Amino acid sequence: MLNEIAGHYSTRARAKRAELLTKQIKLNPEDRVLDLGGGTGDHFHSIFPGHRKVIIADVLEEHLRLAREQYGYETVRLPDSDETLPFRDKEFDVVFCSSVLEHVTGPKDEVEWTTDGAHFESVGRKYQWAFAGEIRRIAKRYYVQTPYKYFIIESHSWQLGIIVFLPRPILVQLLRFMNKFWPKRTSPDWRLLTIAEFSQMFPDAKIEQEKSLGFVKSLMAIKA
Repeated sequence: MLNEIAGHYSTRARAKRAELLTKQIKLNPEDRVLDLGGGTGDHFHSIFPGHRKVIIADVLEEHLRLAREQYGYETVRLPDSDETLPFRDKEFDVVFCSSVLEHVTGPKDEVEWTTDGAHFESVGRKYQWAFAGEIRRIAKRYYVQTPYKYFIIESHSWQLGIIVFLPRPILVQLLRFMNKFWPKRTSPDWRLLTIAEFSQMFPDAKIEQEKSLGFVKSLMAIKA
C-alpha cells in the first residue's frame, strides 16, 4: 500500500516538473542532449519521447544497455569517483540531470556507509560542487533537479525530514535498522542541499521551487 501511494505521488510530481521543463526549455530536433545520470533513459523518454539526439551517461552498465535496447540512445559509462566529466566545453545544447546531484558525494566504497560526518560532508561537498561546475562547463542550457534538504519527508528513506539533523553515526545506524523491514530501503550516500547552496552552485540559472503540501519539496536550476 505504501509503495503504491508513493509511486502515484512520485508520478504526479514528475509530471508537474516535466510540464515546467517543457515550457522553459524548447528542444530543437538537432539539439544534442545529455541525460546525466539518466539510468535506463525512461525518465527522459517520458518527457521528450520523440527526441533522438540523446546521450545517456550513467555509472551502471546494465542501465545503459537497457537505454540502448529500449530507445536506441547513445550511452557513456561514467566512473563514480572522477571530479571531471569526459566531455568538451559546451558540447551539449542541453544537459538534463534529475535526482542525481544529491548522490554525487564521492567514491561509494569510501563514503556510502561512513560514520564520519565531517569526512562525508567535506568529500560530498567537494564532489557536488565539482559536478555542478562540470554541468555548467559542458552545457549551453541545462535543467538540474534535486530534492530539497528540509522537506517534511526525506525522499530516499521515506522517514520524517527531521532525520537530516541526526549526527551521521546515528543516521547510519537508523538506516541499517530500518532497511531490515521498511519498504523504502536506502544507503546514506545522499547529501541534500539548501536553497542557498543550490543557488550558489548554479549562479547563471533560474532557481525554481517545487512545492507539495505547502512545503518546498525539490529545487530546479534551469538555464534556458
